[in-house]
Amino acid sequence: MRMIFTALGGYGHAFPLIPLAVAARDAGHDVSFATAASFLPNIERAGITGLRAGITPQEAFIEELNKVDGDPRGLPPDALHQITGRVFGEILPRAVVADLEPVLAERPDLVIYETMNAGGAFAAKLAGIPSASHNFGRVAEYDSGKEIREQVRATAATFGVEGELETAFGDPVFDICPESVQSQEFLATAKRIPLRPTGWSTPGDLPAGIADRDRSRPLAYLTLGTQYGNTDVLTAAITGLAALDLDVLVATGPTVEVELLGDVPGNVRLERWVPQSELLPHLDLVVHHGGSGTTMGAFGAGLPQLFLPQGADQLANAEASVKAGVAAQLVDEELTAEAVTEKARTLLTDTAVRDATRALAKEVAAMPAPAEVVTTLPDYF
Repeated sequence: MRMIFTALGGYGHAFPLIPLAVAARDAGHDVSFATAASFLPNIERAGITGLRAGITPQEAFIEELNKVDGDPRGLPPDALHQITGRVFGEILPRAVVADLEPVLAERPDLVIYETMNAGGAFAAKLAGIPSASHNFGRVAEYDSGKEIREQVRATAATFGVEGELETAFGDPVFDICPESVQSQEFLATAKRIPLRPTGWSTPGDLPAGIADRDRSRPLAYLTLGTQYGNTDVLTAAITGLAALDLDVLVATGPTVEVELLGDVPGNVRLERWVPQSELLPHLDLVVHHGGSGTTMGAFGAGLPQLFLPQGADQLANAEASVKAGVAAQLVDEELTAEAVTEKARTLLTDTAVRDATRALAKEVAAMPAPAEVVTTLPDYF
């Protein structure tokens, strides 16, 4: 079977699809992965053939914000939501459709598109090729979701594509979120194909001393992902965690000006980047923004989580995880160093939290692995 995977050019969008793409390739299928040109090196490091399709969300946002009169940092939330709607609902889909048209003219057997990559769905339907969606976590409502859906609906109409983004335009959905924390509305309406969330990181070595460390001393991992470089949040979290008798590993990411963090306590280590999927088995606590990749990874690793939501679907991920008993959250004014210390201490010592994380990890382990799901593809397409 010739398969085209396609995702928007971002870590949280593309990386969740790579394990299934790798499994399909290893099973002997002809696999290519289409994404933004600047993101293709990340795909090719997985040993998958890369194809250019569209631009990155960051490139699209820069293009839109450059059209704003004055300082775009002063835009009110409603205006930012409208821009977000245009980026994900029109600009990115049209760019993807244009680049995928000649690729799909060669008649692959199946297109698997990341859930936010509506252009992948449009291109497949315009070409009359079977397709499926692949999500990156829990399906949730969030601040700019309404604007995105409205713009996707309008763009779909111009292409003559029927259906709704919420129901993947009628396509099956590879769902990597465990059922117990997934949206009940999604579970009731989607053509769901359960798929175990399997981490993928750009290949690299763990920081020195992690793999063979003394497990009697807890290790907390702090990250705000690749898009949210809020140094005030990081500073408060570092101070709060460092007050405990544990070690802290901070992945500062590509957007943080590390010098603004100042001198950190002796039990804190700063790293620009870590191979997160390889790191998770060595941790005792994850403190993060609530991105879906980190959330799903911590579920599978049986780790308690302290959420510091920064935007998008992160608050919904936090709320669902708190409800499941595996997490706590600190939002806006609640986020102080003292509150981080208190919440982290509880997450590390509460036996109810430990039992809940183990139960959720067991649920994840029971979900079909990518290699298993690949063998069932003929049943769906």
